[in-house]
Amino acid sequence: MSSCQNLSSAALGYVNRDSIETNDQEPVIPVRKPLLLDKWDSLQRNQILFVVDTVNKIDVKTQKKNLKDSLKREFDKKPKHVFLTFDDGPLVGSAAIDSLAKAKDIKVSVFLVGKHANSGKARKRDLARYESNPLIACYNHSYTHAHNRYTYFYSNPNTAFDDFEKNENDLSLKHKIVRLPGRNIWIYDDVRKIDLQSGSSTADLLFENGYKVYGWDVEWRINSLTGVPVQALETVFGKMKSFLNYKSSMTPNNVVLLMHDDMFQTKKGQELLGQLIDNLKKENYNFEFMQDYPIKY
Repeated sequence: MSSCQNLSSAALGYVNRDSIETNDQEPVIPVRKPLLLDKWDSLQRNQILFVVDTVNKIDVKTQKKNLKDSLKREFDKKPKHVFLTFDDGPLVGSAAIDSLAKAKDIKVSVFLVGKHANSGKARKRDLARYESNPLIACYNHSYTHAHNRYTYFYSNPNTAFDDFEKNENDLSLKHKIVRLPGRNIWIYDDVRKIDLQSGSSTADLLFENGYKVYGWDVEWRINSLTGVPVQALETVFGKMKSFLNYKSSMTPNNVVLLMHDDMFQTKKGQELLGQLIDNLKKENYNFEFMQDYPIKY
């Protein structure tokens, strides 16, 4: 466990090399500077030991708040990163996503469904657009999308795993990155966050076999029948800004937005996506691929 008795620079992950004692016979051993995220995670997991000083009697609760505020200020000095992710493609709206990525010169992440890709010539063309666009990274969203019967699909983790593996092979996906249909589950590195237990065994099996499982922080929800968004642009944009400003996303300074390809089959949907991208650019946010998540400091 770490000890945190004050808010010195060392508490924020900085090391003063001048204070390291050395002699002429022994070389200086480089000291790894802990990431801001390391200290943040330790605080969130209650792994930091706070001690009440006998002189400056600051209670533990206040110490925790002071450290959290200090870490937030340090994060605010760093860039902020947005991950625009689109599920269920290729679908009718995929061509518009491809065109907007090029027109706006931004990175986009798409989670693909093999069954959709093989549903006809038009969808195969959409897939080819995605594959040839260097601004688009393709990831795994299962072959069948669980046939939209999620509880049944996840009741047999081995069968579900085979479905993801089939999708990877069929679409020649290069990255072992998945998003589970109907589940907001995160399993990567030492992170494990489960929304519904019925998908947890499948997610664990994927992780055990080298996959990273990513969910989302904010969803731009749509009407499942019409594909029309049910949230205003301002609402979605405001939520993204709030997550970044208050460090309340899965990882500080990183926010993942979930959208669906079929939302952008209409001119109105395409205009809204363009406006969202413009709003995010005005905030000087960086657009990233999911394979680089999270950007750490």
